[in-house]
Amino acid sequence: MKTMTCRQLGGACEEEFHANTFEEIAEMSKQHGMEMFKKNDEAHLEAMQKMKELMVSPNSNAMQNWMDGKRKEFDEAPNTSN
Repeated sequence: MKTMTCRQLGGACEEEFHANTFEEIAEMSKQHGMEMFKKNDEAHLEAMQKMKELMVSPNSNAMQNWMDGKRKEFDEAPNTSN
């Protein structure tokens, strides 16, 4: 099991997510983001705007490169006992 924070995953806070795979932790981050969107949390809305900009970047690989970097960060994170 590995731990990453919302901020490490492109978000705006220190909420921790614990998962065995990058896909699991990415889904947890996505669900958290949707909750923050519903709450109209300004800091998270700003972080979402930055993600949106990556998705529409003229550099068509920008989002994939970002995801690859986050996957690498997850892979290199130490195992936690949660």
